[in-house]
Amino acid sequence: MGHAIFFSATFIFLYYTIWTLVMPFVDTTHPVQNLFPAREWAIRIPVMILLLAAGIIGSFLGIVMVRSAKPRTVRQRR
Repeated sequence: MGHAIFFSATFIFLYYTIWTLVMPFVDTTHPVQNLFPAREWAIRIPVMILLLAAGIIGSFLGIVMVRSAKPRTVRQRR
């Protein structure tokens, strides 16, 4: 399982690197351009992933904080 995760992460990194750093210099009519989505998605996809991850982490922290809150004891006046 570890090898599969490693190779898929390596493939994704190489694909994204080629898409963002090499493909802008390749002619738009070249057939290799068909292997990659439009360039604006090179920014949209990571931003969506970061927003989703931030939302999940924030929700997790909020749930943990609510569940671990100890009830306050009310002080009685003398």
